[in-house]
Amino acid sequence: MPLNQSASDMQTEFKIKLSGLEGLIARSDSNFINVGERTNVTGSKKFLDLIKNQNFDEALTIAREQVEGGAQIIDVNMDEAMIDGAAAMTRFLNLIASEPDIARVPIMIDSSKWEIIEAGLKCVQGKSIVNSISLKEGEEDFILKAKKVKRYGAAVIVMAFDENGQADSYERRIEICERAYRILVDKVRFHPNDIIFDPNIFPVGTGMEEHKNNALDFFHATKWIKENLPGALVSGGVSNVSFSFRGNNKVREAMHSAFLYHGIRHGMDMGIVNPSQLEVYDEIPKELLELVEDVLLNRKDDATERLLAYADANKSIKGKERVEDLAWRSDTIEKRLEHALVKGILDFVEEDTEEARLKYGRPIHVIEGPLMAGMNIVGDLFGAGKMFLPQVVKSARVMKKAVAVLEPYLLAESEAAGEKENSKGAGKILLATVKGDVHDIGKNIVGVVLACNNYKIIDLGVMVSTEKILEAAIAENVDAIGLSGLITPSLDEMIYVAKEMERRNMKLPLLIGGATTSRVHTAVKIAPAYSNTVVHVLDASRAVPVMSQLISENELDREKFFQEIKKEYQGVRENYEKHHQQKALRKLSDARENKFKADFSSHHLIAPKKKGTHALELDPRKVAEYIDWTPFFQTWELHGKFPAILKDEVVGEQATQLFEDAQRMLNDILDKHAFKIKAVWGIFEAYSNEEDDIVLPEKNEIFRTLRQQTSKTTGQPNFALSDFIAPKGMGDHIGCFAVSAGFGLEEYIQPFEKNHDDYSSILAKALADRLAEAAAEYLHYLVRTDFWGYQPTEHLSNDQLINEEYVGIRPAPGYPACPDHLEKKTIWKLLEVEENTGIILTESLAMYPAASVSGYYFAHPQSKYFGLGKIAEDQVTDYARRKDITIEEAQRWLSPNIL
Repeated sequence: MPLNQSASDMQTEFKIKLSGLEGLIARSDSNFINVGERTNVTGSKKFLDLIKNQNFDEALTIAREQVEGGAQIIDVNMDEAMIDGAAAMTRFLNLIASEPDIARVPIMIDSSKWEIIEAGLKCVQGKSIVNSISLKEGEEDFILKAKKVKRYGAAVIVMAFDENGQADSYERRIEICERAYRILVDKVRFHPNDIIFDPNIFPVGTGMEEHKNNALDFFHATKWIKENLPGALVSGGVSNVSFSFRGNNKVREAMHSAFLYHGIRHGMDMGIVNPSQLEVYDEIPKELLELVEDVLLNRKDDATERLLAYADANKSIKGKERVEDLAWRSDTIEKRLEHALVKGILDFVEEDTEEARLKYGRPIHVIEGPLMAGMNIVGDLFGAGKMFLPQVVKSARVMKKAVAVLEPYLLAESEAAGEKENSKGAGKILLATVKGDVHDIGKNIVGVVLACNNYKIIDLGVMVSTEKILEAAIAENVDAIGLSGLITPSLDEMIYVAKEMERRNMKLPLLIGGATTSRVHTAVKIAPAYSNTVVHVLDASRAVPVMSQLISENELDREKFFQEIKKEYQGVRENYEKHHQQKALRKLSDARENKFKADFSSHHLIAPKKKGTHALELDPRKVAEYIDWTPFFQTWELHGKFPAILKDEVVGEQATQLFEDAQRMLNDILDKHAFKIKAVWGIFEAYSNEEDDIVLPEKNEIFRTLRQQTSKTTGQPNFALSDFIAPKGMGDHIGCFAVSAGFGLEEYIQPFEKNHDDYSSILAKALADRLAEAAAEYLHYLVRTDFWGYQPTEHLSNDQLINEEYVGIRPAPGYPACPDHLEKKTIWKLLEVEENTGIILTESLAMYPAASVSGYYFAHPQSKYFGLGKIAEDQVTDYARRKDITIEEAQRWLSPNIL
């Protein structure tokens, strides 16, 4: 490929395509990609200790936590003098390959030693990233490594480093990057989209003359790379630029915001940033912005000295202690409304909206004028990664409050005109959680984000039948339908909706979202059922760019997007078929022969202190002590582990503000006794048989478990939950439970919904979910230490409980080890759950209230969590026989796991 090929010739919808078992495609409008770095021995002492001690099984749990926590790529690094890095990399990646819930994401093979990188490349699945190669050892070495990277099908990070050292000027940066690009593209024939340059971000404001152009050189090098090296990506660690001002967050925040602003304008694709309070670039105090940009852009000789003086004078100022600045109140009504929307300020919205109505004459002109102008800014900032989801939801609260002020005037005008007048908006979208499913937090968040971008949302709520969805779509004349679901049976319901849309010859785009959905499932199972556009929407941040293309006013643009999605999903289906044709599964009989053989010595079989079924109500204040806050932030698309997330470079300030809001609401819930937490548990004599059943002889009930059929390496068993229960005659037991914190939630959120306060409503639902999980944790503690009593002296911190350092497990039907929701029926019958607690099961076996948890208790010290993975038809047939259901019914419930 000639180096002088123009950037326009290389333009593509995609920045980069990666994959584990599932694909990860960064498009031209994608936000930053989250890389989980805890599986890195240089960055995690816990992970290092596990690898040193050969505790690879527990090390896998760290990888799994990262994926479950939202990491789209996991970085694996084994560079440590005291371990065999190549052997450790090989073993760990091979173990990941046998865990589908981890292996679904791409791997970043990270090492300064080529032999470790190559060891990883030999066993990693899908398309990975090598981090990194450079010209440091010369061109011959660089070509050799690049060819090997290409042969293994990986993308590569290229450091701006050559035989003469690290690039520390504009000229050196472009010289090295151009040389590396020419070698990679022209000689190695590397695809440009698989090349990621790191042109080095160095500190500014150090007082040293040679550092003055560090930021400016990076910007110019980035721009040059994007203009002259078509298709290549640019990355960098933005926080490096402000190291000279460590300890002064006010200055660092401004530097990061300004650096990011200029970096993106020059073409930067990805990077680690520190927006912290996320001051909009234009709202950084003018004096500080001028000082910062003088340093970043090297505009004045004394720029560093003046910024240092400012930093010294303001070093004691902390964001939370600042006196509220009301200077914006003296601005125009348009600017005041814009500021309130961007900052999520409710205090003055009623008086400002009324002032705007009087100025503009008609309420519709206020909505289509300053209000939508402000929300457009919010949408742009969110799309650019300069606002986070909690802020967007707060902005929507301001918008809804303003519209509520105008609604009486809109109604009066409509009645006078004899017709209803509506703002045109960007489009109308129908959203619904499908039949049988009661989870709606994610759907509500997507609705808020779309509404912030001028889309009108028709939200049908939860447990909505296909008939109601399609009839409402026709009656409301919507532009698209969005389906949401959390539990696996919802996937089949979505397929049914697609088939019905096809049967009715509908033409509307269909959006698919929710925790159990995926791009692969959408492409393989849903899209073939509907001849029009079907798109998987990963999260709220993707909803707006997808919708803007789906319902573009330009018919050619719409058709182009449809054809791109159609082609992309066809490729996904082909890759899926190819992968699954090659995937080796054991026969069920062979898998059972390779079962896990637990030690059932008498000292492992502890008789419970209390048997039978017991209902109780838990103290919410005690339960709150057991909350795991990390998933709470994930609900708001803020990814990171608590409490470290509160100091995170990217989301720390927003996470802290969200956490403070959550604490205030939690205290209010507890003070008002707003939520009741009801639970029922039971412990029963049990034994396992050779068909993977767990038999409860005293209750004449049976739990049917499923067994892994993936071909394992020598010495690795194929697990089933029944492996953790002793055979007949040994006196073993099993427990089960159901708990809910959702009683009282609907009453609590009514005032918020009446007051158009989505932020508080979503916050309350998220807290109810956390309390339900905390109740399950607390109840399990009581079972271990008292009710069953097999660990009476346990003393673990909450962090240790979250890390599952206790003895025993509590897997839940519908989750990786036991994906069949049908077993909930047995739990409900055994414990009389509905009678004892009020928790009911929907027809798709979702629990209502939604903030509910159910599962089993296994006490054996060797019991562990695992993922079932894919199973073959022989196990489906066997399971149908054991459950006394039809094969078709078994296939329906187990479809996500069937190969």
